[in-house]
Amino acid sequence: MTLQMMPEKRTPAAETAAESPDVHELRWERIAPERYRALRGETCVGFVDVVGAVFVVLAGARYDRAEEIAQTLDFDRVTMLLDGTAR
Repeated sequence: MTLQMMPEKRTPAAETAAESPDVHELRWERIAPERYRALRGETCVGFVDVVGAVFVVLAGARYDRAEEIAQTLDFDRVTMLLDGTAR
């Protein structure tokens, strides 16, 4: 996934996620021009800062306490890291 392919808005809609409590897929919410929040259901699992072409991945529910876990050029890797499937 490239920078141009980054999601602009929440997907799926918050109402849809609230209706199905068994949501395991990450969804993204743009919270600033260069910052995204990763949500699983209604729980925040991390953040992504976009710095030029680099994605800075932070794990944690609060941005001010989130811990940087990686820097990558590949957004698919970001998803794997925050989803817990990266090795």
